Amino acid sequence: MAYLLVIGTRKGLFTAQSEDRRGWEVKGPHRLGSADHPDMSAVYAVGISPHGGRVLAGVENSHFGPSVRYSDDHGRTWHEPETAPIAFPADTDASLTRVWQFAFGDDPHTVYAGVEPHALFRSSDGGGSFTLVRALWDHPHRADWFPGAGGGAIHTILPGILGAGERVPGAMTVAMSTGGVYQTRDDGASWTATNRGISAVFLPEEEPEYGQCVHKVSAGPDGVLYAQNHHGVYRSEDPAGRGWTAVEQGLPTDFGFAVVAHPHRPGGAFNFPVVSQEVHLPPNDRLGVYRTDDGGGGWRAVTRGLPEDPYFGIVLRDGACTDGADVPGFYFGTRTGDVYATTDDGENWHQVVAHLPDVLCVRAAEV
Repeated sequence: MAYLLVIGTRKGLFTAQSEDRRGWEVKGPHRLGSADHPDMSAVYAVGISPHGGRVLAGVENSHFGPSVRYSDDHGRTWHEPETAPIAFPADTDASLTRVWQFAFGDDPHTVYAGVEPHALFRSSDGGGSFTLVRALWDHPHRADWFPGAGGGAIHTILPGILGAGERVPGAMTVAMSTGGVYQTRDDGASWTATNRGISAVFLPEEEPEYGQCVHKVSAGPDGVLYAQNHHGVYRSEDPAGRGWTAVEQGLPTDFGFAVVAHPHRPGGAFNFPVVSQEVHLPPNDRLGVYRTDDGGGGWRAVTRGLPEDPYFGIVLRDGACTDGADVPGFYFGTRTGDVYATTDDGENWHQVVAHLPDVLCVRAAEV
């Protein structure tokens, strides 16, 4: 079995392949544009389709603007649609800033893209072209969705997920900064804010219906959701009903960007703490990862193999992932350009690559 790791950075896209997830062959930056030169554009979103392995990259070129590129050979060659694959309709008076997220439906041709400004797009041709999900764009709350420090965008898309239980056809959970968590049960025809219990310390009302700055949401195999908020880490079995419960007890800080649920073991998740909104550094200047095995009831540091010296890079919201294998691998990249992997639930980490540009996003899969 081979494994593919796709790494989006502030200056280009890199890939790494491995047979054993210990030794990695790293390539890049890839030629996403011209055949003659590598493309050093920022890549804020990457996705690997579970239906055939197509790789999608959200590219932000400083000269040509944002676009989507795709590869059907694990990153060896790349293609860009002849017309802009993601474009806002003229009547929206909006334009694409960047793509923040790709997610894949049960249908092999369905792809979703979360973008900035706050919008959700759907593709029915594998990512070649996308259409705006109008019901979410036209939501009456949208006028109050303001950009956070990192921009106003939909950065989490969980098709079929509403909370604990089996996947629900036509359902979806999305999260945005700022705005919070929204869910649909009717294939995107209507959307409901589901943020009860999540704080918004920067607003006059600490627990409003919406307006929270949720940084990332991840779903476990039982559908239970874990959220890293602007302040606070939360767990929910039923966002639309019982709401969210704080589970940051045992973490060195309640601030951070990334959270990754275990793909097979209910109650398992990884968190990547950051000192605060003002100080984007690891706690005590040490690169740290924390793991829970009981749904957030307790957390413990899993740092063997990570640098013991002072370290000043943090993990961004899409800078961590799992490959979902039977024995899952977990991966994260930092703003100082280092990427780490583990295949034993974080008990031992090893370095995949060092000294890349700022890592913005990582995705991994068996191929």
